[in-house]
Order: sequence, then C-alpha cells, then structure tokens
Amino acid sequence: MTEHVKSYYAASANTHAPFPSLDEQLECDVCIIGAGYTGLSSALHLVEKGYSVVVLEAARVGFGASGRNGGQIVNSYSRDIDNIEASCPPDQAKLLGSMLFEGGDIIRERIKRYDIQCDLQQGGVFAADTERQLHELKAQQRRWQKWGNDQLELLDKEGIRQVVGSDRYVGGLLDKRGGHIHPLNLALGEAEAIRSQGGRIFEQSAVTSIEPGQPALVRTAKGAVKARFVVVAGNAYLGNLVPELAGKSMPCGTQVIATEPLGEERARQLLPQNYCMEDCNYLLDYYRTTGDHRLLYGGGVVYGARDPADIERLIIPKMLKTFPQLADVKVEYTWTGNFLLTMLRLPQFGRIGHNIYYMQGYSGHGVTCTHLAGKLLAEALSGQAERFDAFAKLPHYPFPGGRLFRIPFTAAGAAWYSLRDRLGV
Repeated sequence: MTEHVKSYYAASANTHAPFPSLDEQLECDVCIIGAGYTGLSSALHLVEKGYSVVVLEAARVGFGASGRNGGQIVNSYSRDIDNIEASCPPDQAKLLGSMLFEGGDIIRERIKRYDIQCDLQQGGVFAADTERQLHELKAQQRRWQKWGNDQLELLDKEGIRQVVGSDRYVGGLLDKRGGHIHPLNLALGEAEAIRSQGGRIFEQSAVTSIEPGQPALVRTAKGAVKARFVVVAGNAYLGNLVPELAGKSMPCGTQVIATEPLGEERARQLLPQNYCMEDCNYLLDYYRTTGDHRLLYGGGVVYGARDPADIERLIIPKMLKTFPQLADVKVEYTWTGNFLLTMLRLPQFGRIGHNIYYMQGYSGHGVTCTHLAGKLLAEALSGQAERFDAFAKLPHYPFPGGRLFRIPFTAAGAAWYSLRDRLGV
C-alpha cells in the first residue's frame, strides 16, 4: 500500500472514503491513468458529458504533485504569452493566449459547483527583488491586460509592504484572479465529484501495460480495462510506462515546509490580505498562510527528483531571509514533491496512435494548467479538438545531453540564471 507522504496536507485532509483497488475486468469509454489534477479534471469533465470513465491510480488520489504543491492558483503558463507569441504562428498564439486565465476560472467553478471545502482564498502577488524584475512585472501587466485580465495592480515599494511584512522587495504585481487552496482537499473533492457523477476511481492500481488497439487494453496487476480511449496523466510519476514520453521531460523535486500554527494575528502581520506570494527569481520562493494560520514556505529545485536529506536546511534560510522575525518559530512538517519539466517550459499535449492521449510537463505551473487540460481533453474526445491541438502543436524537444546528461546540463543552466538573479542583472 502506497499512502500519501507525511505532509501538512495529508495531516489536514478532509475525511474521505478510500477508493477500491482494481481486481476485475472492466469496459468503458475512457480509461485515465493517474488521479492527480490532470486525470481528475479530465474525468470530471468527461462524466459531466455522459462518458463512462475509469481512473486508475497507482497510490492514492492526489498522491503526487497535486496533493503536495504550494497550493497557489497562478495564471498563465510557465513560459508567458510573449514567448509563445514570438515562437508560434499568430492563430496558434491567439488560441493559447485566450486560455491564459481559464484554468483558475475552472478551479473556482469546480469548487462552487461541488461545494469543495479547500480553503479557497483570492489574490496572488509576484514580488520583485530588483528593479529589473519590477520592470519585467510592468511588462507582464501590459501583456495580461491585453489578453483580458483587468484585475491586476502594480505595487511600488510602499504598496508591497501593505501585502507582505518583509523589507525584501522593491515592488510587485497583484493578480486578483490568482489565489490559493488546500491542494489535496481540492483533489479529494474532485474525486468525490467524479464518484457522485458515476465515474469509477481505483486506487493502489498501478498500470503495468497499455496495449494499443480499438479498444485499447490497460492492465494492472490484478485487473484490466478495455477502453475506446486512454488518457495518460501520470506526469512526473509516470515512470517509464510510456517510453516515448519519458525521453522528452524530466522529473524535478521542490521542497516545502509548514510552521507550527502562528495564530491569526501573527499570520496577518506576515500577509495582511492573506494573498499568496512568489518571487521573480529563476529558482523562486513561494509562500502563503494556511487555513489554520501556519506559514507554508517552499522553494528550490532538485533536478532529477532526488529527495534531499535535509529539507529544513534548504528552506528555513529562505524563509528567514524573507521573514527574519520568524527565527523563534518551529517547523512541524517538511516534504518534497515532483513536477515534470520540459525543455521549452511549456506543457506537452498529444496523441499516440488514434486513441491514446497524453498531457504532461506543466513545468511548475500545474495547478491551473492541469484543470484547463482536462477541459480541453474532454472537448477533443467530443470532436472539438482545436483548443487541445493548439497545445499539441507545440514542439516537444528532448533535453540536451540525453537522459544521461540532462540533469547536469539543466542544473548548470539554472545556476547561471540564479547567479544573474543574485547580481540583479
């Protein structure tokens, strides 16, 4: 039995009934591999359209990044729309730009429709350490306004002190269409919504093989599913089940800590409006307060998804750089989780053959983009593939150095960008 990691999220998860493991032969319209946000969003949109759906999860619902992330609803993609406009044909860029803020809207709609209790809070801030970063945020504001986000506010040095109790920043950009949630409780709530709509989820049911065909056959250790369509949604936890996907992406780890409860008064001294925060560095810090008034702080990247031995040693200095007033505070939870990085830092959508679909590689922007992915997948299977194909047409480049050298090559590149951040150039 593979259970959730010992995180703050697992310790504060809503009461939920586990799902059975698969020990029979089933047939359905769509078999989805993975019960993270990509798989759950896909399943929920599909069952709402009347499809029969089976979701197979190797561990528990939300076991991977979906149940371990920083809980931040951050708009756009890991590469912003200016990068897309510079490298894509105008029609494709227009379609991708039109979806920049849709993922967050989908999350809020899911929460409202199914009454998911996951501590939803509105508002997120991008914080600038340097004048160069603040200049880039001004450009980001113009880009996002062009694509329809009219809920942005540029913050100067005095303005950002109104939203965060730290002297670290020279300014920032408030996105009122951002926000934060308890990510595991969102995943569990979506799983219950799928169950309520007649979808079937099986935990502890790792897929051992996918046999192409019409129908395709998906096997686990004790069961099998015949399906008209298969959706591969394992992301950083897919392993080598689909070798052609593994070669063009790289799992990466990020570390998170949660303090002891601070009490509401002290929590609001840190973040007076209860916005979530992330800085603008290449290897960024992100943080927020929780529903029970802890500070949750994350950052750093471990290329290749190795679990570091001492998460506190890595993250506490980052937290104290931002909030030196927390030197007396105890850390009660530490954990790590993996996201999937692509060479372009843009997600990889596509098809293998006629009826096997995949979505992966959100490169750190998975909370919102996964929810968009599920909606686009449901559209594609219903015969409206234009928006799905706008993503599928993005190139999927392998990392330089192949699987053997991709980690040191990528780490070297990250070290250069981190040095540039420290120098403020």
